Amino acid sequence: MKTDPAVPAQHEPHTLDRETFGKRLRSARKQFGWTLVQLAERSGVSITTISRAERGQLALGYENFAALGHALQMDMGSMFSEAGRKARPFAGPVVTRDGEGVVYRGVSVSYEFLATESVGKQMTPALGKVHARSIHPEDFVRHAGEEFILVLAGAIEVHFDTGEVVRLKRGDSLYFDSRIGHAYMSVSRELARVIGITSESGNHSHAAHAGGQVAAPAPVAVARRRTGQRTA
Repeated sequence: MKTDPAVPAQHEPHTLDRETFGKRLRSARKQFGWTLVQLAERSGVSITTISRAERGQLALGYENFAALGHALQMDMGSMFSEAGRKARPFAGPVVTRDGEGVVYRGVSVSYEFLATESVGKQMTPALGKVHARSIHPEDFVRHAGEEFILVLAGAIEVHFDTGEVVRLKRGDSLYFDSRIGHAYMSVSRELARVIGITSESGNHSHAAHAGGQVAAPAPVAVARRRTGQRTA
């Protein structure tokens, strides 16, 4: 059966399974000569969680894999690069074609990481499908840097451990300090799709290097066709 050249080919997503991800964690830990206890002390992630993740028995949430990546000095590009492909230093434009990101199923969000073939980037972009339908105290995520999210389809609520809740629909966006505990949940009939960008190069990082202390700023939501701060 011939393919119509006028119709773009459909790309299969590159899924990073738990076993492959776990082997990368274990290999990186072994390169440092660390035990599970030593990595747990350096990352703040429990020994049980690390052990199960290394054996491919557990999917990690963003907070845990970000903490482990920081402790192991693993860039998100190398952590989530396609199986069998080694990430290279960022040195020019990086194109990710539709459907060619690397998919990882987290605890409450399925991520499709973009531009994973390059390491050393200041930002980590990803498409996401939000599976969570409820929020529990253990769901709040905290990590260094700043975060931006734009809703592509459906609607979500972003809950903060300060008690603030921001509701976003298609076209709305939110920018916030990701050191504030936060959690996403879909509130539309269909699971919401979003694009998110995280960065560790925020102003508070520069202040920390200078020995200063900066209070975490409040999140800023931008509604489609209307700019302004809004809270639920």
